[in-house]
Amino acid sequence: GTGSAFTQDNYHTNMLLEINGKKLLIDCGSDARFALNEIGLSYKDIDAVYISHAHADHVGGLEYLAFCSYFDPSCDRPKLFADEQLMVQLWQNTLQGGLGSIQDKITKLSDFFVTRPIPKNGTFKFQGVTFRVVQTVHVMNGYTIVPSYGLIWQGERKKIFLTTDTQFCPNQIQTFYNSVDMIFHDCETTPFKSGVHAHFTDLTTLNEKTKGKMWLTHYADGEKPDAEEAGFAGYVAKGQVFNI
Repeated sequence: GTGSAFTQDNYHTNMLLEINGKKLLIDCGSDARFALNEIGLSYKDIDAVYISHAHADHVGGLEYLAFCSYFDPSCDRPKLFADEQLMVQLWQNTLQGGLGSIQDKITKLSDFFVTRPIPKNGTFKFQGVTFRVVQTVHVMNGYTIVPSYGLIWQGERKKIFLTTDTQFCPNQIQTFYNSVDMIFHDCETTPFKSGVHAHFTDLTTLNEKTKGKMWLTHYADGEKPDAEEAGFAGYVAKGQVFNI
């Protein structure tokens, strides 16, 4: 999927990586089961999931994934990668209400997933590929940044930076832009700015080299500004496949 939190056309912005025949789902929004079904997949095909932050368009499908794999004896528990602080909050504030009890058992997160908490400034490995977790500034809770993390990793051909969700803050992440070959960047395309995502008009102010390797995602339904004319690589289309 490539849509914003409020999409009705493009599913939530979640990415599926296939490495050596194994599949890592990056975020698992509320539309995940429909998006997977549309490309001929289901919960059975997901070996692991990485969660960037706790908004429903990034975690709303986890209950589906957890229950389906738990009650299907042919399934192994998927691995769950997330920042260690976020993983605690994910269970206590988001998932426990639905997953916290089943018949004759009080459950915990590790009943459904093989949990792999990531320490501060840490990495995780999936199928031999090392993923660097990068904190982004998405939402403030008073005086505290709510945990939200993008990823940087080296593919066979390209080095990738996936922002997941971030405000427009080039001073903080221009170094990451410069260090990679391809960027997948969340991008608001609505007429108004929410302040919690990078807006198209802000991203157009970046230098031409950065824009040229930037693919835009997490956009609103409906008409969008011309990304290629503005110097970007383009918008990611729902279901689009990249060989990296």
